Parts: sequence; C-alpha cells; structure tokens
Amino acid sequence: MATMGSLIGLVNRIQRACTVLGDHGGGGDNSLWEALPSVAVVGGQSSGKSSVLESIVGRDFLPRGSGIVTRRPLVLQLHKTDGGQEYAEFLHAPRKRYTDFAAVRKEIADETDRITGKTKAISNIPIHLSIYSPHVVNLTLIDLPGLTKVAVEGQQESIVQDIENMVRAYVDKPNSIILAISPANQDIATSDAIKLARDVDPSGDRTFGVLTKLDLMDKGTNAVDVLEGRQYRLQHPWVGIVNRSQADINRNVDMLAARRKEKEYFESSPDYGHLAHKMGAEYLAKLLSQHLEAVIRAKIPSIIAMINKTIDEIEAELDRLGRPIGGDAGAQLYTILDMCRAFDRVFKEHLDGGRPGGDRIYGVFDNQLPAALKKLPFDKHLSLQNVRKVISEADGYQPHLIAPEQGYRRLIDSSLSYFRGPLVLKELVRRSIAATEELKRFPTLQSDIAAAANESLERFREDGRKTVIRLVEMESSYLTVEFFRKLPTEPDKGANNNAPVNDRYQDNHLRRIGSNVSSYINMVCETLRNTIPKAVVHCQVKEAKRNLLNRFYAHVGSKEKKQLSAMLDEDPALMEKRDALVKRLELYKSARNEIDSVAWK
Repeated sequence: MATMGSLIGLVNRIQRACTVLGDHGGGGDNSLWEALPSVAVVGGQSSGKSSVLESIVGRDFLPRGSGIVTRRPLVLQLHKTDGGQEYAEFLHAPRKRYTDFAAVRKEIADETDRITGKTKAISNIPIHLSIYSPHVVNLTLIDLPGLTKVAVEGQQESIVQDIENMVRAYVDKPNSIILAISPANQDIATSDAIKLARDVDPSGDRTFGVLTKLDLMDKGTNAVDVLEGRQYRLQHPWVGIVNRSQADINRNVDMLAARRKEKEYFESSPDYGHLAHKMGAEYLAKLLSQHLEAVIRAKIPSIIAMINKTIDEIEAELDRLGRPIGGDAGAQLYTILDMCRAFDRVFKEHLDGGRPGGDRIYGVFDNQLPAALKKLPFDKHLSLQNVRKVISEADGYQPHLIAPEQGYRRLIDSSLSYFRGPLVLKELVRRSIAATEELKRFPTLQSDIAAAANESLERFREDGRKTVIRLVEMESSYLTVEFFRKLPTEPDKGANNNAPVNDRYQDNHLRRIGSNVSSYINMVCETLRNTIPKAVVHCQVKEAKRNLLNRFYAHVGSKEKKQLSAMLDEDPALMEKRDALVKRLELYKSARNEIDSVAWK
C-alpha cells in the first residue's frame, strides 16, 4: 500500500498542475481538480476559522481584522518535507519563494485587493498557496469567506447570500470534506457552519465538527456534550481547539509554542482531560489527513474512470481539430492532400445523397428546365407575318417547309440562361468546405480549395454548354422529314386548289404551316428536355466527381516549403486551443500513471 500521505502529496501536485492549466474553476464535472477530494473550511465570521488553519500549519500567515477578512477562497496545499527551511509559493508568482510568513500574509491581502479592490467586496476567484514544511501533514484545505447574517457599511445588500452561494459551490460537491468550525461559547444550535453542513450533508458522512474558543466559555460550563456527540451527532468525532489569545498574538507567541500550550490545556483540564488524546490542532490535522487519504483511496476507481473518459474525449477533440503538422515540406504536402481528399469525400456525399443538397440538381432538371423551355418566344417567331416572310423567301430542295433555325438558336440561349446547374454545384462546394471539419483549422487552404473547385466547375460548365449547343445544332442541321410527311394534308375548306401559287398563302394556309412548325419544335423541345440533363450530368456532375481538384493537386505538388506553409496558416485561436488540449492530455495521462503507481504500492 502507499505510504501515509503519499497519495495526498500526489493529489496536491496534480491539483496544482490542473490549476496551472486552468483545469478547474468551480464545478466542471469533467475537471480532474474537481474529481479529487479536498477539505473545505466553513465557519461564521469570528468563529476562529483562520486561527484553526494557522494552528494546523504552525505558522501565523493569514490576514486578520474585523468583519470579512477572507474575501476570496484560499486553496491551501500543505506539503510535508523531510527537513530544511519552510517556505511558501503562490501560483500567481510561481518563481518566488516566501520564507517570511509575514510577507505571505501581506501578499494574500494584496492579491485579494487586486481582484476585489480595496473594498469589502468578495470574489470567487481563488488564491492558490502551497506551504512546504516538516511541521505539516500532506493536506489540501480551502479557506472560504466567513458566513454572515447581515451586510455592514460598505457591503452590498446581497453579500450574505453571495457568501453562502460561494461556500455552497464548494461543499455541495460529493468529493468535498467539510470542516465545520463553530465557537464553543455560542449555542451549537445557532452555528452557521453546522446549519449549512446539515443542508448539504444530512447524513454527516462528509462533515468534521470543530469547536473553538473552549477556554472562553462561561465559568462552570463546558462543551463535553458536543465533543462526545450527544448534543449533535456526526459520523466523525468532534475536535476541540484552543486558539491563541489576542494577548499571545500581540506578543507574537510562536505557533509551535501555542500548540504545546494547547496540549497542556487539554491534559490539565478537569472537563476535557479524558478527551485530551483526541483534541487540539495537531490531532485535527492528522485526523483530516488520514481521512483524506482513505477517501482518495476509496475513490481511485472512479477517479481513474473519469480520467480515462476525459482522455478519450481530449483525443477525439484533437482528432477533430487535427494533430500538429510536421515542419518538413513532405509532411505539409501530405497534410494538404489529405485535407483535399476529405473535402472531396464530403462533396461526393452531397452529390450522391449521403448529405443534403444533391437533390437540388434534380430539381433544376425537373422544374426549372421545363419552365425555361416554355418561356422561349416561339409564338412571336411563328406569327402570320413572320411565317409569310419566311415562306416567301424559302427556296431549295424543300420548298414550302420552314426550319426556324433562329428559333433553335434562341432555344439554346434561353435554356442556358435559365439553367442554374453550375450555381447548384458551387453551392455544394461552399457547403462541403463548411462541413469538412479537418479544413476549419486552415482558412487559407479553405479559400484555395474553394477557388480551385469553382474554377473547375466553370470549365465543366463551358464543356456542358458546348455539348448542348451541339445537340441543338444537330437538330437544326437536318430536319426529320418523316414528321412532316405524317402531317394531315387535307385542303383548306373553300380554298381554290387551281389558284396561282401566290394566292395559296392565305391566312388559313399560313396558320397551318405555323402549326406544323410549332408541332415540330415541340417535338425537338421534348427531345432536348431529355438530352440536356444527360449532357449536363455527363459534362459537369460526373466530371466534378472525378476531377474536381485534379489541377489543384498538380499545382500544389509543384510548390516549395514556404508556399506550402503559407497555405497551412492555422487560425491562432485553434492553435491555442490545440496546445491547451495537448498539455491537458499530458497532465491526465501523467496523473493516471502516477495514481496507478502510488495507490497500490
């Protein structure tokens, strides 16, 4: 098994590392800091809370005064050393060691003022202090602002509730051990600390009760009923404390001497002599350390499970953000090509139906193309006046048959102007860029790929346009004579078939010619309605699936390292996030290994 305090010392180191990385901050379920047990010190103002902490540490280091002195949580980590000089370190000044504990007191006050100002306001931003000494046990204590019942001059009216909310945020956590401090010269039933502890820990499993100021009780009274658990029972034993008197503080009585004086008080007391072996600050520190060690060991399986879960989550997030890129040109080129392939996969999924958007192409063929064909101005072209003009000018091996080639030209022009297939594909490129998670870290590469893809689409669009023109020209180049042979040939009623040729082209006859030509054009339109989508899909959609970035690949392959680096200019915010995740991952893996190695020795 691990030696006494080794687990707590490890937890202290892990919590400190967590704090450096910002991996804690008031309640995150996935925070390693929050998962590790610690002791929250709770008490009303003037309950002797600060004196208890100083007695446990054996040093006079906390600010003193009237009213609210502790205005920010103080995370106090005690590290037992084998000897040498005692010193303290603040997390906000990591390279500075304090051997003068009067300077520690001043720095706590100054650091408090840096956040709250020189007011009586409070802040939930903790101060982190580590003390290294051969006179302490390995322990993590969190000193919280004293509970109060009324706001005094210079404080906001909400101060009472604000302090309670802050304290509750710490003691509500199931891994928190509550050190509830109450003065013995007040009725335990009115204790702010006990009342709050009972609310959050009704079974008393997490609460240790401490009675201070036993030496200040009225003559003829004692607190034996409380200390022996008869007046208010907890699952853990009550501990009595005798703090230094104000006179001792004024005379700068050494804390170690105060411990000896406290021990003598209990041993010589007629009321508490039988309890002397489990009274005093030194006993309290050992009791808390032993219990904290036991709690940590009991929670190791859940802590390891939480660490493993978080490691998996960080690994997944790093995969989503992308791993760090090697510095050589080969690694950079590989990364760029890998990003291109990822984009290409997403783009094809849009086209093939794995993602939304590809159905819009069918919508163009099924709705917009027929509507565009209907809007072509054939009525004007086949008016009586225009038919008469064309017929009178017609000559050649097909007299009297007109092939309105200009109409065919208008067909292609109008069809292409209404057809929006390339715009749909460009929208799919935009969607694909946005949906490719790997590309989000490279804004420049996003732009380069989008530009290359859109350039290819324009080239495919031009190929498609030329193909459609060929289809129309094919229809224009040779008329289907069989169509006209099948048309009805009855003479117009009342027409004089023996009349001269010029007299034949009366209105009825011209209308029939126009109607015949219109029927032929409708047949051609129906043919084109089926063949234009095929041409577009063959020249644009299929080509986009096969060769959207082929030219870009060749272009990138010819670039030098400096140019490749410019394409991989990551968003600084993403780089910062990834670096933080890598450090956090290293912390969690290190914590897992250390806990495994220490816990079961």
